[in-house]
Amino acid sequence: MPGLGTIVNVLAIVAGGIIGLTAGRFLTDRLQNGVIMACGLSTIFLGLSGALSRILTYSDGRFDTQGSMMMIGSLVLGSLIGELLGIEDRLETFGEWLKMKTGSAGDKGFVNAFVTASLTVCIGAMAVVGSIQDGIAADHSVLFTKAILDFVIIIIMAGSMGKGSVFSAVSVGIFQGSITLLSRLLVPVMTDAAMANLSLVGNVLIFCVGVNLCFGKKFRVGNYLPGLVIAVAWAFLPF
Repeated sequence: MPGLGTIVNVLAIVAGGIIGLTAGRFLTDRLQNGVIMACGLSTIFLGLSGALSRILTYSDGRFDTQGSMMMIGSLVLGSLIGELLGIEDRLETFGEWLKMKTGSAGDKGFVNAFVTASLTVCIGAMAVVGSIQDGIAADHSVLFTKAILDFVIIIIMAGSMGKGSVFSAVSVGIFQGSITLLSRLLVPVMTDAAMANLSLVGNVLIFCVGVNLCFGKKFRVGNYLPGLVIAVAWAFLPF
């Protein structure tokens, strides 16, 4: 059944959120802050290791880099497009709408939790590749694996950041569901080179999410999202 992978992923996020919110009631502010920092630190190293695995090559006894110009170009152009479109502001506006519709008007951290969690579970090659496989071959294996990872991530985020994290399930449903519906059109585009570029830039953005968790909002990560599209397009440039 095409789409089953995204359905399971959404349910896993909701389940993880419920568990996290229940556990979070027993955490003091100090413990919650500690958990947020630990989550941010883990996210930083996940993004950093993923990016380095793509950008570094080893041959003849020395390390070289690859894809650095693609990464810089994608992030710079992506940020320009994102700022012009106001993607981060639109995410926050949607978060505010969800906050009001869910009776969470008094939750000051709702929007930040929603945006941060949404970016964490949506950015990455697994979401794209898994959704395409789900739509083309009804192969749910990648999204099932992602569902397990997201389940754990959202338990931690919901316990420390609150209810807004749970509603990242809405973002995952829209994002991955759209890719699944368009999967037959996307297959010719997602070559090995395009996926490598997507993975590199995606991991850089995951690193930025981790920095925001640890040190406050330093990057408007939502505005960098067009960089993922540019990274894929870069693979088809004649140089």
